[in-house]
Amino acid sequence: MSTQIPEVVAVDTITEWTDEFDVVVAGFGIAGGCAAVEAAAAGARVLLLERAAVAGGTTALAGGHFYLGGGTAVQQATGHADSAEEMYKYLTAVARDPEPEKIRAYCDGSVEHFDWLEALGFEFERSYYPEKAVIQPGTQGLMYTGNEKVWPFREQAEPAPRGHKVPVPGDTQGAALVIELLVKRAAALGVEVRYETGATNLIVDADGAVVGVRWKESGKTGAVRANSVVLAAGGFVMNAEMVAEHVPWLAEKPFVLGTTYDNGLGIRLGLSAGGVTRNMDQAFVTAPVYPPSKLLTGIIVNQAGERFVAEDSYHARTSAFVLEQPGAAAYLIVDSEHMEQPMFPLAPLIDGWETVEEMEAALGIPSGALRSTLDRYNEHAARGEDPDFHKGAEFVQPQDSGPWGAFDLTLGKALYAGFTLGGLHTSAHGEVLRDNGSPITGLYAVGANGGTLAQDGKGYASGTQLGSGSFFGRRAGRHAVSRSS
Repeated sequence: MSTQIPEVVAVDTITEWTDEFDVVVAGFGIAGGCAAVEAAAAGARVLLLERAAVAGGTTALAGGHFYLGGGTAVQQATGHADSAEEMYKYLTAVARDPEPEKIRAYCDGSVEHFDWLEALGFEFERSYYPEKAVIQPGTQGLMYTGNEKVWPFREQAEPAPRGHKVPVPGDTQGAALVIELLVKRAAALGVEVRYETGATNLIVDADGAVVGVRWKESGKTGAVRANSVVLAAGGFVMNAEMVAEHVPWLAEKPFVLGTTYDNGLGIRLGLSAGGVTRNMDQAFVTAPVYPPSKLLTGIIVNQAGERFVAEDSYHARTSAFVLEQPGAAAYLIVDSEHMEQPMFPLAPLIDGWETVEEMEAALGIPSGALRSTLDRYNEHAARGEDPDFHKGAEFVQPQDSGPWGAFDLTLGKALYAGFTLGGLHTSAHGEVLRDNGSPITGLYAVGANGGTLAQDGKGYASGTQLGSGSFFGRRAGRHAVSRSS
């Protein structure tokens, strides 16, 4: 792997073009697939290059959540009022560095995008899963997958569930169904797909506009002329050198989520043409302690015995706060009344103790610190209150019935998993932008190449990657055609 930026190729050095297309898309995950079929539906001749032998990329590993709202058919059928405005207020509030134009476009177009996805050939089940979980256990079509009900966001925007799940049971590979349907749609629209073929360099004219790509396949190389190029080649979590440069803590202990081809090539291609990146130091990392949600009635403390996050936060938000603690160490403390075995025991149970003092000593917490924190929490919880972190009322329950157990959330002890969130700076149409904000003519980036609406783990919601990747993939495909027509 490398952090090296590929060289651009001057168009006047190309002596022979192997092909000519209106739009070339690099990468057949959900973002690239959506860009390709939308461009083809608009009448463009489209070539899709995929380095792997099959379509899907990291999308094919995903559980199948799409973050959609504004009043989708599933929201309406299950009695959950929502509007584009409330969705916009929430996503703006939770974002680390919000991009209002992108968020507005996503929210205003969310219902139409929901309908477009279903028109591929599947239907989100018109049902709601009410429990707090990482993913629905069955095929329920809707659940809360972010921090909508977590303070302070519940006061900044009216909460609504927006995690729409593809009707495939299980916690992985639900999105593979959408990839299968995109492959069929691409074929029906005449998109030419070349597998085991990757873009290696961008071809530019004298003005810096992107006018094609060089490709490589089994030792053969060639050059394709194109009016527009869409980069959709995945993140960089599998590139150890890029991870070490941008998010070194991600290399320490978490299990990374990605495929062999998540090596950052698409991002580096964008940089080669003059693009700039955003949020390259950010990643999604998580080790959920729920389900069962009953465990969230407990308290999460650091090595000083202090609480630092609302325990009912979305699992990646909690994990992001854990990683900021000294030594990235934290513990979930639960009493005997609320103790249950986690459905996915990613955070191991350390032990149980008859007294809080014994627990303090065993965990290396200063004497009296955990006792003080527990007493304060229990005193307020007895009145249904949490003035320190404003945990949701259903999770505010005293932890005063010994013995007590502690789950280890410490990095290196809990099984964390993660992926990168940074990418190229793009416009709301997916155009790759220079440092001065101007677009690079003919170049687009979507999916993990174009970053994400949720720029850090604290603001992430399940479904953000698939939802925004597919949405902005479509927008880039349409814009690429309108630019070249």
